[in-house]
Order: sequence, then C-alpha cells, then structure tokens
Amino acid sequence: MTVRVLVADDQALVRAGFAGILRLAPGFAVAGEAADGAQAVELACRERPDVVLMDVRMPGLDGIEATRRITAGPSGSRVLILTTFELDEYVHGALRAGASGFLLKDAEPAELLAATRAVAAGGAALAPTVARALITGLLAADPTTRPSAEPSGGTGAFPDPGRERARTAVAALTAREREVLALVGDGLTNPEIAARLHITEGTAKTHMSRLLHKLAARDRVRLAILAHRAGLSR
Repeated sequence: MTVRVLVADDQALVRAGFAGILRLAPGFAVAGEAADGAQAVELACRERPDVVLMDVRMPGLDGIEATRRITAGPSGSRVLILTTFELDEYVHGALRAGASGFLLKDAEPAELLAATRAVAAGGAALAPTVARALITGLLAADPTTRPSAEPSGGTGAFPDPGRERARTAVAALTAREREVLALVGDGLTNPEIAARLHITEGTAKTHMSRLLHKLAARDRVRLAILAHRAGLSR
C-alpha cells in the first residue's frame, strides 16, 4: 500500500526536504505541498491524502487550527505534527485538535517514515521527549493522580483511586505485556520496543493491540499514562 502524504510547512527548503525524503522512500507518494495552514486545509480536502505532515507555526492559519479543520472535515486524512518546539501548549493543542502524532523536526528520516506509516495505519506516533512531556502534563492536570486529602483527624491519606485502578488492571496482564507497557510509558516506539526486548516488530505490534484491548485504552498516550499510574515507568 502506498501512503499518500501532504507536506505543510511555510519554509520552502524544509518542505522540499520532507517531500524529498518521502519521494525517495518506497511505499510513499507526495500528494501535495502547502505553504500555510489555509492551503493545507484546501489541499487536504481536494487531494484526500492519507497523512498530512503539519508544521505548527505558519503565517495566517497556524498548524493547530489547520489540523482541527482537516480532522473535522470529510477528507479522512490523519495529521502528524512536525515542529522544532517541545512546548506543552503545542503538544496539548495539537492532540486536542485531532492530531495523531507529534515529532520534532530533528528526527531521523527513518523515524519520520515509521511515524508516518504508523499514523496512516490508524496508530499514533509521539517522539519520546514529547511523550514524556505530554504524560507529565496530563498527570499533573488529572486530580486522580494526586495524593488524596487526609480527612480531619485521620492518620494518613486515602489511596489514590486512579493509581489503584491502574495497578489492578495491570495485574491482569502477562509479564511480557507489563514489560511492553512499561516501555510505552517511557515513550519508546514499536521498533524500539522490539529491539529492547529482542522480539520482532510484528510481535511488538501484537502486544500493543492486546494492551489496547485489555486495558480499554483508545490510544498509545492513554497506555503510557496508565503505565505511569501503575508505577511501571520512570
């Protein structure tokens, strides 16, 4: 299957670089190039690419709003955000807008291609540093991950219900599934998990599918949060 990709970036050289990597890689085709968010929305609607590689900071309509419009539109295109920034506001904004992944522009070509293919297949892709920042932010914002207040006259805090539920759910997993979940929590990709555990990438994907089903998690980010709550990850 050929993955059709639209590249959106306001810098011509950066745009050409991404497009060049895709054109040289087997199984990929460039569906178009956009110099700003508005053009990205227009081309996505017309060309219906599988994936849009979207810059965040662009003149006029920025990448976050363009992502929101594309994912809410009829194209069916999925969005992979590419940026030089790791600021939480961009990560959270992109995911709230419907983005399926977030990579830094200094990623290796192989990482870019793997992430693009994963997103095209319906998965998610997060750079390890971005994943850790995102998980930290979500955990801090989630009251179920904070220590519960001690009742008046009590001698200790109540158990954290979010952590207790996570530990109960994780206890039902196999030892290998717990290993995989811990690595997801550390922000590793499927190929990195496969290398770390000396298994094939296909086996790593199978473990991921089982984890999503067993833990009723909608995506990789939720698995990572659960791994942190259960105390499996750093």
